[in-house]
Amino acid sequence: MIFLELFWVFFKIGLFGFGGGYAMLSMIQGEVVSAHSWLTTAQFADIVAISQSTPGPIGINSATYAGYISVINAGYPAAWGVAGSLLATIAVVLPSFLLVMLVLGVLRHYREHPITQLIMQALRPTVVGLLIAAVLMLLSEDNFGNPADSPWQFGISIFLFVAAFVGTHYFKVSPIRMILLSALAGLLLYL
Repeated sequence: MIFLELFWVFFKIGLFGFGGGYAMLSMIQGEVVSAHSWLTTAQFADIVAISQSTPGPIGINSATYAGYISVINAGYPAAWGVAGSLLATIAVVLPSFLLVMLVLGVLRHYREHPITQLIMQALRPTVVGLLIAAVLMLLSEDNFGNPADSPWQFGISIFLFVAAFVGTHYFKVSPIRMILLSALAGLLLYL
C-alpha cells in the first residue's frame, strides 16, 4: 500500500535530511523518482518550481506536493491525494519534532547543571553571530539599490531599514506590524 511506503520514505528523509530543504531535494528525488517511480523527472521539476514559489520551507513544500502527486499517479482519487499530501508532510516533519521534544525534555531536566549553563553561554554569541551574518547578507544592492544608479530607492531603503530597527528595538513595535508598516511606506514612497 502506497500510504505506508510514503510515510516511511518521507520519515527517513526527515530523519536524515541534514542541510535544510535544498539538501532534502536530492533525497526526495532519489526516493520518489528513482527508487519508487512515483513521479517522473518532469513532475519532480514542476514540484520544485512550485515549492520555491510558495511560502514555507522548500523541503516541506516538496514533500507535500510529492505526496499528493505520488498518490494520484498510483491511481487514487484526488481526495486520497490530499491524504497522501498530509501524510508526507507529517512524516517529513515528525523526526525534527520528536528530536526537539527530546532535547527540550533533557534540557528541562538538566537546566541548572553547570555544563548545560556553559553550553547555553557558548551558544548565545553564536546565535548573535548568525543573526548578524543574516543581516549582512541582506544588506546587498539587490535589497537597497545602488546609490549611484537610483539614489531615491537607496535613500528610501536606508530610511525604512533605520525606522524598522528603531521601531522594533526602542519602541517595541511588533515585528509583524513593522513589516506591514514598512510595506505600506515602501508602496507609498515608490508611487
